[in-house]
Amino acid sequence: MHPGVQAAERPDKPAFIMASTGEEVTYDMLNRRSNQGAHFFRSIGLNHGDAIAICMENNRHFLEICWAAHRAGLYYACTSSYLTAPEVAYIVNDCGAQLFLSSAYKADVAKDVPALTPAVKTCMMVGEPIEGFRSWDEAIAGMPETPIADEWEGHDMLYSSGTTGRPKGIKIDMEDRKLGEVRPSMQAIMALYGVGPETTYLSPAPLYHAAPLRYNMLMTRIGATSIIMERFDPERALQLIEKYKCTHSQWVPTMFVRFMKLPEAVRAKYDVSSMKVAIHAAAPCPVEVKQAMMKWWGPVIYEYYAGTEGSGYVAADPQEWLAHPGTVGRPIVGEIRIVDQDNPEIELPQGEIGQIYFANGPAFSYHNDPKKTAESRNAKGWSTLGDIGYLDEDGFLYLTDRKAFMIISGGVNIYPQEIEDRLILHPDVMDAAVVGVPDPEFGEAVKGVVQLREPGHASDEMADKLIRWCRQELSAIKTPKSIDFMDELPRHPNGKLYKRLLKDRYWGNKESRIV
Repeated sequence: MHPGVQAAERPDKPAFIMASTGEEVTYDMLNRRSNQGAHFFRSIGLNHGDAIAICMENNRHFLEICWAAHRAGLYYACTSSYLTAPEVAYIVNDCGAQLFLSSAYKADVAKDVPALTPAVKTCMMVGEPIEGFRSWDEAIAGMPETPIADEWEGHDMLYSSGTTGRPKGIKIDMEDRKLGEVRPSMQAIMALYGVGPETTYLSPAPLYHAAPLRYNMLMTRIGATSIIMERFDPERALQLIEKYKCTHSQWVPTMFVRFMKLPEAVRAKYDVSSMKVAIHAAAPCPVEVKQAMMKWWGPVIYEYYAGTEGSGYVAADPQEWLAHPGTVGRPIVGEIRIVDQDNPEIELPQGEIGQIYFANGPAFSYHNDPKKTAESRNAKGWSTLGDIGYLDEDGFLYLTDRKAFMIISGGVNIYPQEIEDRLILHPDVMDAAVVGVPDPEFGEAVKGVVQLREPGHASDEMADKLIRWCRQELSAIKTPKSIDFMDELPRHPNGKLYKRLLKDRYWGNKESRIV
């Protein structure tokens, strides 16, 4: 199960189509180009288990490069195309990448990365390269189009922060699998969603995210066709479903919200009856929004709960969700355990709220951080993503809270520590905290809560000044959307911030702090 097999059976079938241009990449093209890329990687000394880093927007090259790295048995660290150069450089350095790949579109950020990544041997660009970068297209043009002699299963290496500090790479053991050997967890997902060569998959999200990357790679394994949107637009997505008769898709709840905000006349214009499975994840979906989507699209909305760590997979099909509104499902990979938040060795009975752990799921580690890896396990070896919830009497899982302080805005994980560190550096700031606050469209929005050196200087102008200060160093998604002021933040004498007290100011007495 890989593009080489599909190219032999269906060479002229589109592996994927870029939505804005209609450019098609057939399985024959994908196979030949990814073979050339794998040969190039070997030519510059990259071998099984080495790493490359990628920072680019959704474009035709993205999956070709990932497959080239994958069939060469490499780790490929895909970074957000919205990060600043220092943020990208941190990931490039941390993952040990020997090659950094970007695009002409991202040149403004990419140009500053080489100076910050001295261990990187080669910097490359798709499109017209800038000074200091080689052309990817020219480099692979003369390479053989046949497979390399030693094809292995590679793996993505994606970065997800903890509740504090820098992002951490999630490293999945490759297990020395020969190319085409599919993990049992992936086979379970294929069976759950009924995907195969007849599938047409609409992908509306950035490819650097775990779910879009992994699901599109799966589609090109099995001979399906992906329709890849360069950026999400709700009406355009409906047009694509109708045009290509898409059968499968994957979303985050914010996209559903935007669909429902379209005028009724616009929603009624498009035929979405081809959609058999519309998957959503990344953040829990408001019950009312999901009910409205079900009424419109029919009972085709599937939900799952999992993490980039890959330690387990919980899923609910439409019928299960309708019978258990608000659930994220039952486990199909790993087993769910609810444990006491203060004593992770004590398992709680059904109905009681505690920390969610996966037992008997795939193993993972946080790259270069054995302490964080150890903290994600209890003495029994169960692993946690840090979320809070409970199991009902039928074994369905419900989430009641986030990781301790993580913010999920539009399906994107945002971690406050980095933002707080930036705020506290401003000369007018004495103390700072960042929390997620309710947002009707994105689920949560980033809120800064600041204690000024001179409390009397609190004003709208000061808030704007601090937001601009953050924007100088942080990507837009991390920059606070608003800032409030307090005379003194609620801290324990030992310095610990009572962040829950801050969150309660904005969330009130909601039973769940998930919008």
